[in-house]
Amino acid sequence: MLTGKKILLGVTGGIAAFKAASLCSKLVQQGAEVRVIMTESATKFISELTLQALSKHPVYTDTFEEKNPQVIAHIDLADWADLVLIAPATANIIAKMTVGLADDMLSTTLLATEAPIMLAPAMNVHMYTHPAVTRNLAELTARGVMMVEPGSGLLACGYTGKGRMEEPENIIAAVEAYFARQGRAAQRPLAGKKVIVTAGGTVERLDPVRYITNDSSGKMGFAIAKAALDLGAEVTIVAGRTDVSPPLHREGLSLVRVESAQDMYEAVNTLWADTDILVKAAAVADYRPKQAADRKIKKSGDSMTLELVKNIDILETLGRSKRSQFLIGFAAETDHLEEHAMDKLRRKNCDLIIANDVTAEGAGFGTDTNIVHVYDANGQVETIPQASKEEIGLRIMELAAARLTGESK
Repeated sequence: MLTGKKILLGVTGGIAAFKAASLCSKLVQQGAEVRVIMTESATKFISELTLQALSKHPVYTDTFEEKNPQVIAHIDLADWADLVLIAPATANIIAKMTVGLADDMLSTTLLATEAPIMLAPAMNVHMYTHPAVTRNLAELTARGVMMVEPGSGLLACGYTGKGRMEEPENIIAAVEAYFARQGRAAQRPLAGKKVIVTAGGTVERLDPVRYITNDSSGKMGFAIAKAALDLGAEVTIVAGRTDVSPPLHREGLSLVRVESAQDMYEAVNTLWADTDILVKAAAVADYRPKQAADRKIKKSGDSMTLELVKNIDILETLGRSKRSQFLIGFAAETDHLEEHAMDKLRRKNCDLIIANDVTAEGAGFGTDTNIVHVYDANGQVETIPQASKEEIGLRIMELAAARLTGESK
């Protein structure tokens, strides 16, 4: 699958740098052409000669050491790569990428490349969960940088927790999955189609400073929107409150920000008649306060009674009015997954329901991965095991494209 793919492997200065040797070797065995850039710190853990022997090409460490006078090395490598893979990716290189720092060969090349970038972070568990690192990773993810999440276990520092660089075999699987996605996306099965994706959680105001919402981060909805774009669609995201940024700066994408369930319904309904596919990935509040105060509610007494009234059911309302539109709903469940999913699909006249158990590890709100089960009127269509939300988003949109064009019944 990797035959002829040009992979620029960046190795940074963590103890996991020793795994880069195995990773480089396995990439070459899979048919990839590999060039290696090492930071100075990385050379303290593994030698340039090792990676030169395994890649069968010179290793780059110094921005000013031009091995070929006919080209500028960091620009040449940046243009050459089909994929830039940083493994291990330390907290330092992650921070440099976030702010655009270019003070060595690798960080300079990363600024110059237009190739997709994939990171395999590796660091101490406390470093990995530090707010600065969490923020930086979220920022890079929002820019489209792919992540191979670290594993959990005993770390070199003696701590046990999340921070171990993923094993080379699993990183290669992620690289192969990326190129497979690119190959499928190149066919652009949704060219000319208009897709609406709802994302995030809605906000129902109690007063100007308090509201009811939920844990939806927007990650799944944004991943689906990106997949639809990659498959050639014109995409509108209708987003409520989200923890991450949408995939902006993409041709063919527009963003509508809303707050409440009613706002979301009105935004979607405006676009509905001219829509080919609607994916309702947002977590919409079922109820809202009967009355929202126009001023902050002051504390008084030991208890407060809040009366809620039912919100409009966006999915059910659109399901009743659909003509040729393809409607995809989500069911976030904690028990009786198939029973609840099939009931929702029938009641709301969906074409597909994407169901997940939000209590399962690696699935649900806020994670970068998910585990989903896809249902249509005849029952379960497919189970997608734990995978990145980007991969799952692409598979969902591939299924929708096949149904829409009649390639799959």
